[in-house]
Amino acid sequence: MRITNKMGLPQPFVDAATSEYAYKPRRYSVTALLKGVREAILQRRHDAEIEQDASDMVWAVFGTAVHSILENAQETDSQLKENKIAVDMPNGYELSGVFDLYDDATGTVTDYKTASVWKIQFGDFSDWRRQVLAYCWMLRRIGFDARNGEVVALLKDHSKSKALIGKHPEHPVARISWEFGPSDFDEIGQYLVGKFAQIEACEQLPDDQLPLCSEEDRWARGESYAVMKKGVQKARKVFKTEAYGDATEYKAREWAAVNGSDLYVEHRPGEDAKCIGYCSAAPFCSYWRERYGEEA
Repeated sequence: MRITNKMGLPQPFVDAATSEYAYKPRRYSVTALLKGVREAILQRRHDAEIEQDASDMVWAVFGTAVHSILENAQETDSQLKENKIAVDMPNGYELSGVFDLYDDATGTVTDYKTASVWKIQFGDFSDWRRQVLAYCWMLRRIGFDARNGEVVALLKDHSKSKALIGKHPEHPVARISWEFGPSDFDEIGQYLVGKFAQIEACEQLPDDQLPLCSEEDRWARGESYAVMKKGVQKARKVFKTEAYGDATEYKAREWAAVNGSDLYVEHRPGEDAKCIGYCSAAPFCSYWRERYGEEA
């Protein structure tokens, strides 16, 4: 990836935003496998062409700084920190990963995150769970009794005043934990083996023939019909599209007609949040170009 500096920021900031990570053939990291196959392959295939400006990487720099500070802390005799591990997969590929902290006394993998308050409020931690579960699975493959996982999330947009009056988290740090059993390790093992099989089958395909990322991978928000009141910004009720969009729209208009003459229905088109603002490979993806980019 090429890092640009359109704002003329100090070189130390640009250096902090620059990664020296180099892709290796037939080796994929845990974080890469948590992405869609198309995204993972396009990112490494076009790494030399992908550009990102240092000014857009402030939170990545913040996360790196946090990890650096925690890495310098002294671990106990039972702890390992910032260790890179790699395990061989059945098809000859290699899975790599770097866990932030492992405590052998408790069998716990800890991963540090910088996150938004929204993540905690929304409460979907399935991606975090899968990541630390994968690290536990890898550690077990090399002889450790890893059986618990946790994420310690630093909330970059926490507000003390909001915490006093609403559903805002009480503290600027959140801790989410899991206990893993045999079925969890079977689940992640099957997921990882299946993902590597997909990658092997797709690596030689042209860009436009790579399988489309799933709705989950694209952070897709389906279209909806919001019942609005004139002069009020917040929707009275939102009807999410199901199997048939027209039926959903009809239900929204029917509800508005029954509940007030000053109500109207606003159509909200669906969108893919990750494609729009969080996928560095987007310019090389035919789906993104057709829907959001130069071909839209």
